[in-house]
Amino acid sequence: MVQIIDQQLIDQLLVEQLQDNPAPLLALLHAFHDRDGFVSESAMRAISIGLGIPLADLFGTVTFYHHFSQEAGGLNKPRVCTGPVCRLNGGAECLSALADKGATSMPCAGRCDEPVPVLIGHEQWVGDAKGNLTRKPSPVPPPNPGKIEECIFSEIRMPERNTLPGYRKTGGYEGLMRAIKENTPEGVIEHIKNSKLAGRGGAAFPTGVKWQAVANASGDPKTVVCNADEGEPGCFKDRAILDYDPFAVIEGMTIAAYATGAARGIIYLRYEYPETNLRLEKAVADAYTANLLGKNIAGTNFSFELYVRRGGGAYICGEEGSLLNSLEGKHPFPRNRPPFPVTNGFENLPTVVNNVETLAAAAQIMRRAVEWYPSLGLNGQAGTKVVSLSGDVQRPGNYEVPFGLPLRTLIYDWAGGPVAGRHIQAVTMAGLSGGFLSAENIETATIDEPSIRSKGSMLGAAGMIVLDDSRDMIEAAHNAIEFFAHESCGKCFPCRLGTQRLTERLSGEGPIELQVWLEEVNDLNAAMKAVSACGLGMAAPLVIESLIKQFPARVQEFVEKR
Repeated sequence: MVQIIDQQLIDQLLVEQLQDNPAPLLALLHAFHDRDGFVSESAMRAISIGLGIPLADLFGTVTFYHHFSQEAGGLNKPRVCTGPVCRLNGGAECLSALADKGATSMPCAGRCDEPVPVLIGHEQWVGDAKGNLTRKPSPVPPPNPGKIEECIFSEIRMPERNTLPGYRKTGGYEGLMRAIKENTPEGVIEHIKNSKLAGRGGAAFPTGVKWQAVANASGDPKTVVCNADEGEPGCFKDRAILDYDPFAVIEGMTIAAYATGAARGIIYLRYEYPETNLRLEKAVADAYTANLLGKNIAGTNFSFELYVRRGGGAYICGEEGSLLNSLEGKHPFPRNRPPFPVTNGFENLPTVVNNVETLAAAAQIMRRAVEWYPSLGLNGQAGTKVVSLSGDVQRPGNYEVPFGLPLRTLIYDWAGGPVAGRHIQAVTMAGLSGGFLSAENIETATIDEPSIRSKGSMLGAAGMIVLDDSRDMIEAAHNAIEFFAHESCGKCFPCRLGTQRLTERLSGEGPIELQVWLEEVNDLNAAMKAVSACGLGMAAPLVIESLIKQFPARVQEFVEKR
């Protein structure tokens, strides 16, 4: 810990330096956490004074995040992922093996394709069940196995694509130049609308319609926010895009700013990607140096300022209202809607909130004719989706698939299926939020929202965790519900209490008569889906609903043989 004679005075000066920048709280917390190895009481008092946040409110906010330690040396103690995929691959054993080093568990850390991730300081390691640690770079997306034209990954594997010269050499910034030098903001919006690009974070709202709403809204300054807080277990596509194609996201945000009239942008990056944060900060700095950000971009009268803000570790911040509250220094609860961010977003002003994949796609789409992107899908579906595939498959990783591709093709042909001697019994959809599809559904489903919803699930952000026949489906469902219970923000009691009660029911508590057990669980599910404040409480019941539907014999055995 750095020894400062008058720490509180120095802290106050740091506050004064940062308070004129947007979203200063997270930047300050990270500055103190990095400097001292924890967030001290004196640091919190200084921030409270400098930003005018009541100390009790600030303490509640800081302690809500997983990774801001309040104990000396906490930053440099190992944090071991015990998320659902890592539990399948020795996460609990790794945590136990590192206990003598002060290791603590953390929820899913977004490296499901190469478990078990361990954070030490600002370095990410890969651990095993014996506690051995290895430093490995983030996996590059695997080669295009289907030889089908891609959008997001079309140049991502090119050497030095994550540098500005490498990005420009492979077509980077052609879309922005076309937008700001050959087109009007209205023309850019129409191009995006006609491309049929929709949000790739899960909601699938038409991107051009969202941009149009922000452009038409009154109030300045407008803001473009990139939601890079992918906390859903089984989802790790944003990490790959930001590690190997960061300028695509920056370019996409700049195009969105031009189209909507936004003067500033913020990338909200999840805490668990410390090395991605360094790459992203450098990419932003390089874009400024090249006059691709800042004042009068590329000699035009268009200006756009971009900031990176790293979260503190909280699944709920992937929900846009919670994310905006987090940026504003508030407790990251979901917001009631309406009003929506397009009119009342960051600082109650018009705001575009798009995820990483959506913005990277926009950069590619602006380079090409409007017909290009819709043509990438199959059977009348428009465009592509990056699927994060993990669990019991031979080749886990991120795969860009055309909408309409058979799910079986992805799992068996592209990713190699299960290891020899094993059979797939289920695959999760939308990370965990979509619940389970059985092996029978895998044979008939295609990768698109209508098909997946017809099976009683949802595609969402397209994280898929494969479970072979060595896995206990009750345990898998319990792990999922336990995760949601841990990550519930606690704002609304249906989610706060419902996830806890469902966890208990899958832990062996509750009625021992099957019909009574089912009635109780179904009642909990219905209440959560009807009145929870955000998508967490609405989606969590899908896990147990799909368990009951797809694996009734295992549920009966579990309830009646306790």
